[in-house]
Amino acid sequence: MSVQANIADAQVRLSELIDRAEAGEQVVIARDGKPIVALTPLQAIPARKPPVRFGRLAHLGPILDPESLFVADDDLEATMDEPLPKSWT
Repeated sequence: MSVQANIADAQVRLSELIDRAEAGEQVVIARDGKPIVALTPLQAIPARKPPVRFGRLAHLGPILDPESLFVADDDLEATMDEPLPKSWT
């Protein structure tokens, strides 16, 4: 079933029109007898996904040996003491 109401009538009966739209009826609001807006109920908004927690991939083992972070890299240190190549500046 379809219900059509002019804007002035819809202002007075808005609560009723919303109830009818929620019940499944097609509710149309018109201006000067011309349909301009349809009321439709919204679908339920799905819940957000839970945030990713660290450690979910712990069963795969360590990605990097933590001790390797503290070992000096002689090649890297040597390049850091040199000026930048001219092509970089």
